[in-house]
Amino acid sequence: MKNPKSILITGASSGIGEALAKDYAKPGIVLSLTGRNQERLAEVAVACEQQGATVATTVLDVKDAAQLKTWIEARDAAVPLDLVIANAGISNAGTERNEQFDREIFTINLFGVLNTVYPAISIMQQRQHGQIVLMSSMAGIIHGFPRAPAYCASKAAVKSFGEALRNKLRSSGIEVSVVCPGFIKTPLTRVNKYHMPFLMTVEKASQIIIRGLASNKGLIAFPWQMRFLLWILRLLPHKWAERLVAGM
Repeated sequence: MKNPKSILITGASSGIGEALAKDYAKPGIVLSLTGRNQERLAEVAVACEQQGATVATTVLDVKDAAQLKTWIEARDAAVPLDLVIANAGISNAGTERNEQFDREIFTINLFGVLNTVYPAISIMQQRQHGQIVLMSSMAGIIHGFPRAPAYCASKAAVKSFGEALRNKLRSSGIEVSVVCPGFIKTPLTRVNKYHMPFLMTVEKASQIIIRGLASNKGLIAFPWQMRFLLWILRLLPHKWAERLVAGM
């Protein structure tokens, strides 16, 4: 969507969500921001207000479907939403993997997205207008990494759901885009102990996303080098790809 005026972003207290909020912030823009860290969220709000935007914030856990739905509907009632970005997510970086944490990853990365998307759909269908963005990952495109099965699977589910949703809602006047970043310099990746190829700044990632959304791209996957390598990997016989990923 070109020139959205009322924008809602989950996971806006850091990383890509923070960068998007700051890049969209300017006079005439209304930002509805939520995150789990009140102090960081307040800092983002101040930065956006200094750029001329009107900002409303609340601390929410996207796992709480009822509370999130109530907030989204309230923000839409205040200023009709043009763009909703379901960005909140976690990874298992720096955390020892176990069953409980794997379930937490699915709950936030997948069901947190659903908890954001469904209220937005209901609102936007009434107006036949709006854009919904689902944050997936390059990890959702490739053969799952053994060090992060829950993360890869949750992001793959988001990607598949978003792509199907785009076609389902096409006739409703709602644009749907799926974003699949590679390695981005954020608090999530800061703790990674392994090499991260084609590591990109969060500022550059935000600009790529905004340009893609403005042109209503269905899949915004970057950087292109990693996307190309993953395309090659998907062409290989499954057994070869399995061995390569296991070696990585």
